[in-house]
Amino acid sequence: MPRHTKIVATLGPASSDPQVLERMVHAGVDVVRMNFSHGKAEDHVARAAAIREASARAGRPVGILADLQGPKIRVGKFENGRVTLTRDAEFILDAHCNLGNGQRVGLDYKDLPKDVRAGDILLLDDGRLKLQVERVLGAEIHTRVRVGGELSNNKGINRQGGGLTAPALTAKDMDDIKTAAQIGVDFLAVSFPKSAADMYMARQLMRAAGGDALLIAKIERTEAVANLEEILAASDGIMVARGDLAVEVGDAAVPALQKKMIRAARDHNKLTITATQMMESMITSPVPTRAEVSDVANAVLDGTDAVMLSAETAAGSFPVEVVEAMSRVCLEAEKSAEVSLDREVLDRVFTRIDQSIAMAAIWTAWHLKVKAVASLTQTGSTALWMSRLNCGVPIYALTPEIGARNQMTLYREVYPLLMSQTHFDRDVLLWEAEQVLLDQGVVEYGDLIVLTIGEPIGASGGTNTLKIVRVGEHKAPGVQ
Repeated sequence: MPRHTKIVATLGPASSDPQVLERMVHAGVDVVRMNFSHGKAEDHVARAAAIREASARAGRPVGILADLQGPKIRVGKFENGRVTLTRDAEFILDAHCNLGNGQRVGLDYKDLPKDVRAGDILLLDDGRLKLQVERVLGAEIHTRVRVGGELSNNKGINRQGGGLTAPALTAKDMDDIKTAAQIGVDFLAVSFPKSAADMYMARQLMRAAGGDALLIAKIERTEAVANLEEILAASDGIMVARGDLAVEVGDAAVPALQKKMIRAARDHNKLTITATQMMESMITSPVPTRAEVSDVANAVLDGTDAVMLSAETAAGSFPVEVVEAMSRVCLEAEKSAEVSLDREVLDRVFTRIDQSIAMAAIWTAWHLKVKAVASLTQTGSTALWMSRLNCGVPIYALTPEIGARNQMTLYREVYPLLMSQTHFDRDVLLWEAEQVLLDQGVVEYGDLIVLTIGEPIGASGGTNTLKIVRVGEHKAPGVQ
């Protein structure tokens, strides 16, 4: 049985070599994340070309996710690169400071003094340092160190409980969306959205630039948790971005929120990526910790579409080995995943013919224990609906559209395959679908499979037919 949960790997210095990238694809990478916080437009264009080439050489479709930087709410630089803050010391965050020292430091986000007031808690460097605001004087935030430690250049700032007004899309992000559209990325991740409006704006900018990427909202603000339903409605999926989210809501709240968000996304037929420190120790170690194995396995059991690697593949010493380790954990966790298909299907209301066909196909596949489901699809919508329910049967999505194939690389339990549609005879198409599955070695003659197709042939959103066949029943074109 192939792996159901998809793996997203971040590209960086450790994984930019074409041979390493190809080995990572062979090891199981389904989507490559390009972090737009680093590099110039020409760098991203070159990396995207390298990803497409590695995918072609490996013979596996690989999607590309462009991850926007979002607002930089960070301290500035220090004269000596870093300082050590001691408990109960005074420290000033100064929007007008150029180079910091042990008493003060500058701010990338100049409006921060307008967003905070006395008594607020500011968390720096992913919560490792804690400052309490005592007063705000113009461009200066005077604080008292509550938890000290080393603070270096450009470390992030969060306000405990959220509430910072920085817009999700900066001028840099707007330029980067144009680059992402030029590249033809398959997914666009929007950092720090607070509401549906942020996602609508990103979609408009992407479409205006000529791109058709699926939009992923990174849930990492307190406001985003409160507005989850509207953000889901405006997005194609979400990323459970546990780093900044944990700083804002508290680390103890994240596991339950992760489960809630994944469940909500699946109920709304949206995608989910679970991210941040999933196998962090493998940046320097060839094996994961037991806690990391449990973390990845629990995300799989929660029903996430994908698990993501960040620094592990971008800057780590074992970029191929960490992908292999994550793949092993996913496969093992999937063996024990609960199938509650009857209850989930009965609890759903279908309002569209194509969605009804998708649900019927999964129901039938589970109860008949067929070898595979084959969905002939233009856009991938039918395959997406099928993948929202865990039935344990692999879903092969056959499409003539390269863009749709690449986007389906993120769908849990879906395996996209290219299939040309050069004619409009349903029986010929079904025969060709069987041949594709036979050529891929995923079925054998005599296997029972479920096929879905739409008529008229080639129309988007037109899936209206379900057929249960034994492989080999359809005759070759021209054979009586």
